[in-house]
Amino acid sequence: MSRSCQRVVKYDNVEMPTYTVRIKKKVSKDLKKLPAQIQQKFAALVGDLQMQGPMPKGWQNLSKLTGNNYHCHLTRSYVACWSYENGSFVIEVYYVGSREGAPY
Repeated sequence: MSRSCQRVVKYDNVEMPTYTVRIKKKVSKDLKKLPAQIQQKFAALVGDLQMQGPMPKGWQNLSKLTGNNYHCHLTRSYVACWSYENGSFVIEVYYVGSREGAPY
């Protein structure tokens, strides 16, 4: 089960396409255990994913992993991982937590 975050954006009265970001239930649970600073950075990342897609600019060590998977560092110790099916507007976040426990 995942939770979706979606935002409608209008620019000069024209709706701009945005990405839907789905957050796995486990990610939501794990996020609550992380420091507030990490939770805030994660919220900013989700906003950037919605607006810019799977490769948002300005994130530390952002890179494509194998297949359709991506990751970036929220801080030196914490990362987020997501997947994106090319051609769709859906991004699914499947991990947020320590770098040591990251699934890559």
